[in-house]
Amino acid sequence: MTDAQWETLSNQGVAAAGVVYFLALLAYAVQWAALRDVPVRQAVAAGGGTPVLEVEDEQQADRVEMTGRLGVLLTSIGALAHAIALLGRGMAADPNRVPWGNMYEFTLSGTFVVVALFLATTRRWRLSWLGPIVVGFVLCVLLADVLWLYEPVAPLTEALESYWLVIHVVAAVIATGAFTLGGITSILYLLKARSTRETGYLARLPELAALDRIAYRMHAFGFPVWTFGVLISGPIWAHQAWSSYWNWDPKEVWAFITWVVYAAYLHARATAGWRGRNAALLALVGAATLWFNFIGINFFSTTSQHSYAEGAAQERSVVLRVPAASVEPAQEVRVVVGADHPRA
Repeated sequence: MTDAQWETLSNQGVAAAGVVYFLALLAYAVQWAALRDVPVRQAVAAGGGTPVLEVEDEQQADRVEMTGRLGVLLTSIGALAHAIALLGRGMAADPNRVPWGNMYEFTLSGTFVVVALFLATTRRWRLSWLGPIVVGFVLCVLLADVLWLYEPVAPLTEALESYWLVIHVVAAVIATGAFTLGGITSILYLLKARSTRETGYLARLPELAALDRIAYRMHAFGFPVWTFGVLISGPIWAHQAWSSYWNWDPKEVWAFITWVVYAAYLHARATAGWRGRNAALLALVGAATLWFNFIGINFFSTTSQHSYAEGAAQERSVVLRVPAASVEPAQEVRVVVGADHPRA
């Protein structure tokens, strides 16, 4: 296949993933709509996982179970199309590369990790109730990614041509997916804590202690991965690219702020016994810093060395006047500076 064909395949994969995710969202919506007016008789199954669905009508119970399984199946198919889109994006470049050279590709990778982590943990931790929220979130982010962040495939800038990029970004993407799932669970905790209804989606979520525990597990998994990506592999890559381990770049600073917030979250739970509402609020502060670093810095900062996040590097011409001799006119020297240069 040619590079153009791979890029077309990637775009078709994104479109297919979006359609299948939408169908999965409809399946989840049908499932929970069928339970809208059914009172919760037993809040949580053993272990704090999926709520027990006690539906007296056997046909209705069968429909609920079928649509729930259909939602998970469609989510899995959408994740497969999502993975094909990532593969096509990397193969479309010349030479072939990892598919995270700009904001569009990083967002595409990050949303895939969110879905993959959900599918990997949904059976073990009984997280099927999280399906409609995860699929709805990923669908909205993918839509924004295609509409506002899309860029054609382009070669990597010189600063990105390093295997440390792969290590650094893989860690960042995995941690971002885990923190996002933990943040979604924290939001659901706060909403359920304020809800007094005995029917509907919130009433059928796991009990508050279980939601708090699931959010903690997500954050506890993501934190060491983020630590490795931000404080170890990131500085090594920065030294290789810009000859300095730390440059006080806005993205570096906000990545460290995110690390501090999540470190405080885990420390407060372990030492001060923070649980419930306070822990959920602190987790959401961490999620806010995470997503501001991911998106906000690229739109509000003009000094970041991470200029690659806006696309492939573009060259600029700078004209210098250098006197050739005291009796000759000054000569013009045109210097081409890459956009990935620290001073560009």
